[in-house]
Amino acid sequence: MYTPYSFFYGIWLFVIGVLAAPNVIVSRKPEAKEWIDKLVPFQGWLGAISLVWGIVQVIRFLSKLRWFDVIPLAFITWIVYALILVVIGILLGMNLIKSFVSNEEAKQKMDQLVTKLAPKQGTFGLISIIVGLWIMIDRIFGIAW
Repeated sequence: MYTPYSFFYGIWLFVIGVLAAPNVIVSRKPEAKEWIDKLVPFQGWLGAISLVWGIVQVIRFLSKLRWFDVIPLAFITWIVYALILVVIGILLGMNLIKSFVSNEEAKQKMDQLVTKLAPKQGTFGLISIIVGLWIMIDRIFGIAW
């Protein structure tokens, strides 16, 4: 059967969730700071890739919406996964994405979007970690599919 997400996607969500909520993670596990610091240089690219892949997943989800009645838990997981990718992708990758944009008005709109989402970045990061773990568990035990 077709599954819209894999074990790798759970790992990806976990990693970007850690990057989005480093203060929460480090406050509970100070030794994690060293690992997080190794990932920070790649934050922009991870965010940009997440944003693009999240948009692709939202479109794919909408094209398969007719299957929602058959397997609702899997589709709820899929849309949450896709939306979290988009939101964290915006938060982590916007500075990199802005470097490719020359229109100042577009850059200002990007800054406004990030400003609206930034206060909830830690929350989105924790949701990403939880959903990432859920996807990994689901892929191991086949719960939703």
